[in-house]
Amino acid sequence: MATPTGPSVSCPKAAVVRALLLGWVLVQVAGATGTTDVIVAYNLTWKSTNFKTILEWEPKPINYVYTVQISPRLGDWKNKCFHTTDTECDVTDEIMRNVKETYVARVLSYPADTALTAQEPPFTNSPPFTPYLDTNLGQPVIQSFEQVGTKLNVTVEAARTLVRVNGTFLRLRDVFGKDLNYTLYYWRASSTGKKKATTNTNEFLIDVDKGENYCFSVQAVIPSRRVNQKSPESLIDCTSQEKAVSRELFLIVGVVVFAVIVFVLVLSVSLYKCRKERAGPSGKENAPLNVA
Repeated sequence: MATPTGPSVSCPKAAVVRALLLGWVLVQVAGATGTTDVIVAYNLTWKSTNFKTILEWEPKPINYVYTVQISPRLGDWKNKCFHTTDTECDVTDEIMRNVKETYVARVLSYPADTALTAQEPPFTNSPPFTPYLDTNLGQPVIQSFEQVGTKLNVTVEAARTLVRVNGTFLRLRDVFGKDLNYTLYYWRASSTGKKKATTNTNEFLIDVDKGENYCFSVQAVIPSRRVNQKSPESLIDCTSQEKAVSRELFLIVGVVVFAVIVFVLVLSVSLYKCRKERAGPSGKENAPLNVA
């Protein structure tokens, strides 16, 4: 019995369809494989001192780049450090617009050839950051100090910040006002027992023992904060009564010497005038009479 014959199946067309489908799948897989080389940033950390603020993260990129975006709460994202291979970004100029605002940043990862990707890049968000509450206080600097008798006067340098108002850079005191305190730790140079004094200005005037040398350091404090309340302590300075006594003694000796010189000059002039006055009349009496 003869086998019935039907219309032949077009195998070449099916093969073409399968080949096209396989090619499309390979392209998608290749694209996905390319993106796996892009590593998402991690360990995002804010580094901020006196409002100078830098965002740091890891890892160092290989064959890909980063872009940083920052935004105030409920605000628009703004690009910073566009397509960088660095792992830090200075965002000071953004956060100083309003130091009491809360900011969030994110780090986006792109392939090195960003033209090859059209999809949303992977990214990592930073923890929130409020400059007024979170910036670290820098180490204070003692501008001047003087011990006179039983009084010690210490002035703390008014540190400048990068916060600007009407084009003028503000000092730390301008930003924090009375929220910013300074604590002075002081002790006799011959002792280890410390005392402390606090002020919400930049100056201290404390009572000390006359004739004793004192050492001291200063620390900035914001008592209203829950964290980051204190700065590192300043370098230690010490008074020197010996130098002060030497200066005073030198000044006294100088005044005495000057007074003696003036006295000698005045006395010499007076004696000269007296001799001249005495010599005048006797000279006239001893002169010969004119003969007519």
